[in-house]
Amino acid sequence: MTRIIAITNQKGGVGKTTTCVNLGATLAETGHRVLVIDFDPQGNSTSGSGVDKHQIQADVRGLLLGELKFAEVRILNTEAGYDLLPSDIQLTEAEVGLVGQSRAPFRLQEVIAHHLEEYDFVLIDCPPALSMLTINGLVAANSVIIPMQCEFYALEGVAALMHTIEQVRGTHNPNLVIDGVLRTMYDPRTSLTRQVSQQLEQFFGDKVFRTVIPRNVRLAEAPSFGLPVLRYDRLSKGALSYLALAAELRQRLKTKEAA
Repeated sequence: MTRIIAITNQKGGVGKTTTCVNLGATLAETGHRVLVIDFDPQGNSTSGSGVDKHQIQADVRGLLLGELKFAEVRILNTEAGYDLLPSDIQLTEAEVGLVGQSRAPFRLQEVIAHHLEEYDFVLIDCPPALSMLTINGLVAANSVIIPMQCEFYALEGVAALMHTIEQVRGTHNPNLVIDGVLRTMYDPRTSLTRQVSQQLEQFFGDKVFRTVIPRNVRLAEAPSFGLPVLRYDRLSKGALSYLALAAELRQRLKTKEAA
């Protein structure tokens, strides 16, 4: 069964796109069929997958508005090893176009529904805002991964995000669950990092992934080469941490299936 995961946090700069690209690449590397949906108008997942977002002729905007078909938008076997539905700044037009439509929250779900059997994992890189695009991502998903940086404002906005998830459960997607909270840009040498990490564990309990994503130069450099860190420097701490995350995620899903 396909696992559709929305990677979301309304706060920007927390490693959301980094997680989407690198988790997708790692799952693909380990033999899974993966589709990444760049659902952020910034188009960073597109660039990080080795695709020039300024040169794409077909994007998620056209798919959502019914102007293009799935096969016309999908880019097969990117440099990152997965398939991609790319986006750029024009995606904001789709959000405006959806306003007022009765089926607006279900649009992403509808356009991918007939292609899910082709994939083991679908990862949705949601924008850093509680927008109609984010709602679409949550409605289409089975579950959520929340990347969070261990900094002073880490918990800011979490209440709003949790409220939105509860609203989506109550109105459109009752089976939506949280797969985990991921601590990113982790530096164990600082007392602030350790304190915030403890706060996250107290707030989310066993929903917090054991795996942490460290601050890592190679991880930061990889997007400028249009590559996931696994293909840029597979022995770096960043690459090894995403390999560990993919393994932990698979184990969590296996445990849920067996329960």
